[in-house]
Amino acid sequence: MDRVVRRSFGYSFSSCARGIGGGISLLALAAATPALAQETGVTAGSTAAVVVTDEVVELDPITVVATRTQENWIDTLAAVSVVRPSEIEMMMPTRTEDLFRGMPGVTAIQNGNSPQTAINIRGLQDFGRVAVFVDGARQNFTQLGHGNGAGTFFLEPGLIADVDVVRGPVSNIYGSGAIGGVVTMRTKDANDIMKPNETWGVEADGEFAGNGPMGYGSLLGAARVGENVDLFVGGTYRNQGNYKDGNGEEVAYTGYETWTGIAKATIRPADFHELKFEVMNYESQFTTGSSASSTATQYATDVTNTTATASWSYSNPDDNLFDWRSSVYWNRVDEDQVKVAGSSSLITGDIGDPRSFVVDTVGFDANNTSRFTWGAVENAITYGGDYFHDDVDNTDAYGFGEGYNPSGERGVGGAFVQWKANYSTWLEAVAALRYDAYSLSSDDGGTSGDRLSPKFTLGVTPVEWLTIYGTYAEGYRAPSVTEALVAGQHPAFFSGGLAPFTFLPNPGLEAETGKNKEVGVNIRKDDLFVTGDRLRIKANYYQNDVENYIELVTYGDPACIYSVRGRCFAYNDYSLAQYQNVDEARLRGFEFEGTYDAGAWFLGLQGQAMTGEVTAGPDEGQPLSTVPPDQITTTLGFRFFEGKLTVAARWTAVAAVTAADLPTNSVYDPTDSFNLVSLYAGYQPNENTLVRLSVENLLDEQYTQYQNFLPSAGLTIKAGLTVRFGGGQVAQASPDLITK
Repeated sequence: MDRVVRRSFGYSFSSCARGIGGGISLLALAAATPALAQETGVTAGSTAAVVVTDEVVELDPITVVATRTQENWIDTLAAVSVVRPSEIEMMMPTRTEDLFRGMPGVTAIQNGNSPQTAINIRGLQDFGRVAVFVDGARQNFTQLGHGNGAGTFFLEPGLIADVDVVRGPVSNIYGSGAIGGVVTMRTKDANDIMKPNETWGVEADGEFAGNGPMGYGSLLGAARVGENVDLFVGGTYRNQGNYKDGNGEEVAYTGYETWTGIAKATIRPADFHELKFEVMNYESQFTTGSSASSTATQYATDVTNTTATASWSYSNPDDNLFDWRSSVYWNRVDEDQVKVAGSSSLITGDIGDPRSFVVDTVGFDANNTSRFTWGAVENAITYGGDYFHDDVDNTDAYGFGEGYNPSGERGVGGAFVQWKANYSTWLEAVAALRYDAYSLSSDDGGTSGDRLSPKFTLGVTPVEWLTIYGTYAEGYRAPSVTEALVAGQHPAFFSGGLAPFTFLPNPGLEAETGKNKEVGVNIRKDDLFVTGDRLRIKANYYQNDVENYIELVTYGDPACIYSVRGRCFAYNDYSLAQYQNVDEARLRGFEFEGTYDAGAWFLGLQGQAMTGEVTAGPDEGQPLSTVPPDQITTTLGFRFFEGKLTVAARWTAVAAVTAADLPTNSVYDPTDSFNLVSLYAGYQPNENTLVRLSVENLLDEQYTQYQNFLPSAGLTIKAGLTVRFGGGQVAQASPDLITK
């Protein structure tokens, strides 16, 4: 008899002879490499729908990132991409950016001189335009310099189990500010280590890369205490040396050392109730340079990122009134730096001078879904609210680090209601309304605002395998502490000189509003050419108009920084700088991701093409410098020995960014086009052992990614081994979420 898991979906790669089409370049189809444990339960954006028959388990990833209700990835009426454990295991991500490679419309910006990462979605980035969550905790760190660092996070990729991304402001119910999109990531948990019938499990992972070199190790353990308590604890260590680029030259500042520790407790006090408590600590040490020059200013940097979360969920398949999820969190990023090289400067201070950047974020999130049937229409009403508070405390007594990054506080909150309706199997509608409010304050002033943001989506399925949808959605982003409150004279460039310009605060700065129009298609077809094959395609075209676009504006007569015989010499052609609502921006693009899986072989194709320009204001007609280059990724793979061995090749072609693609005042340099070819292999001789090998940048191409100033790594060979141990026996799972 068939069994279908309702609401709380789980999945097991170890019991599946074949994988799935997921939502990311290379290994969306290479999921054939079985994961080492089963996963059950519902997380923020993970799990997969399971249909269990006597012969096969078919899988499609489940996500909640688009509507906060569980949906198959391929069925979401939005531009959603997902990454699951089997894909992460094979790609062996060394840096966080590796988790997003090839994902259409998404660029992870991670310069070689730091492990911190910024996410760009559809040409929007910085200052919270992309909301990033790790285990439900929002990541809001900012360390702004000359044109970069305005929204980054620190994360060990070896701890990540799931990644879910929704592009555009269509997920306005997920949180304030996400006019670009939302990224949610889930770290590993007890169910990733233990099988459902085990009482304990241990997973050991070791990886090595020849370029650097790089060594990585992790040890994770889990235990079940009785039927209703799961414990999880573990740690990781990574040491990366300076890598070599495609020319064989060592790239300075690219080495770092990272430690992490994580502990979780999951308690089920009653049927269908789950409490989860988590503490995670990340520490990294590295030396960062301000440019590729050997004489550049360098800082010895020590970063600590600590996160604590507590959540409570209730999900009973027979209870249509309550399907509850809530969480509270605290995230603190403390970056301490000491200048270790470079000339004396009023901007950076002297060698030995310290500075620190600290951001504390506390917040909560709560929502509930009620379901009912009205005639032939199935309805789901989701309603809830969220709030976060940033406390920024930056100190630089010797340079201008605090000038770029003023201290202050910001509170941002909102509430939403969403109606989702399904009529028969061919019509789906989603309507949502979100209210946002914010307040921002410091010793120098403050600002506040609020707004209602609507969303409406209509999807039609004329035939079983094809869905067409259209969406209009708005998002609202409050200005950050830096944008509204940065103030003071920029330091002189030499002793005795005058300030080249002055920052002016703008406490009356208005929030940005993104208005997105999008049409898309979802194709889900099985048994297309041969029995058992699977085709999955998501494609869309969008236009996002951003009103009150916030940009740093320079104006005023040039400041005299020194004079000779009464003649004034100026460093700039302006004397004042201020963040203003002067521009409106328009971003347009096409995104595609598709996978075809015939069992013995598979093919994937992902790509993007986008443009962005200023449509109003002094810079009207100028391109946006944050628009990433067009790219396309192709993957071809094969499976052998009844699926135990998977091999794949990936080719990524990235277009050039020319001077004509950039505004006249861009802080970024043009980049050449490049092609990356990589090979991957994974062999699982038994369900508890996985051997991996990859060759990245096979052609040893010399290239620099756009928005980076250091070249990327050349030929890199990686090897990895994961071993799992487990045992014990659980007499009966509780609660029983499987219905016949």
